[in-house]
Amino acid sequence: MIIGICGKSGCGKSTLANQIIELTNNKAIHLDIDKVGHSVLLLPEVKQELIKIFGESVIKENMVDRKKLGEIVFDSRNEMSKLSDITWKYMQIEIDNFLNNHKDKIIILDWLLLSISKYFDMCDIKILLDIPYEVRKQRAMKRDNITEEAFDLREKASIEFDENAFDYVVKANDKEIVKRLVKSL
Repeated sequence: MIIGICGKSGCGKSTLANQIIELTNNKAIHLDIDKVGHSVLLLPEVKQELIKIFGESVIKENMVDRKKLGEIVFDSRNEMSKLSDITWKYMQIEIDNFLNNHKDKIIILDWLLLSISKYFDMCDIKILLDIPYEVRKQRAMKRDNITEEAFDLREKASIEFDENAFDYVVKANDKEIVKRLVKSL
C-alpha cells in the first residue's frame, strides 16, 4: 500500500507520516520527497547543471547554497521549473529505488508536489493536509529558522490543491483524527 500525503509548507506532513508509522506499529515507512530533492543537490552532475543555469552564486564552500537557490526559485515559477528540470530525473531514480526496496511495507510518500507527479496515481490513499496559513507559517518559521518574508516566498511558489483529488482532507492535525484515519486503512 502507498499512502500519499500532500500539503503546503508547515502543514504537518512529516508529523502525520510519523504518527501513521507509530499507529501501525512500524509497519509503514516514510519517504520525505523534499529530502530526496535536497540529497540530489549533492551530486556533482547536478551541481554543474545548476551552475550552468543559475551561475556560481548558488555555490557556497563548494556546496549548493539552498538558501540562495531558494531565493531565486521561490520568486519565479520559471526558475522553479528550471530547477525541477535539472533535479527531477535524479529524484525519480531515488524514489523508484525506495519503492522497489520497500514493497513489503506500507509506504508513505510526503511531498508538496506529489499531486502533480506520476507518483500520485500510484497512491492507494491520498491525504491532503489543509492547515490554516498562520499555523503553517509559525511552524515553518520555527522549524526552518526563516523569516516571515522567506515563508511568504515559499507560499507564493506553492501550488493549489484540488480537494476532490484526495480521499481525505484533514483541516486539523490532531491525534484523534489520525487514529480514526489509520483505523480506516
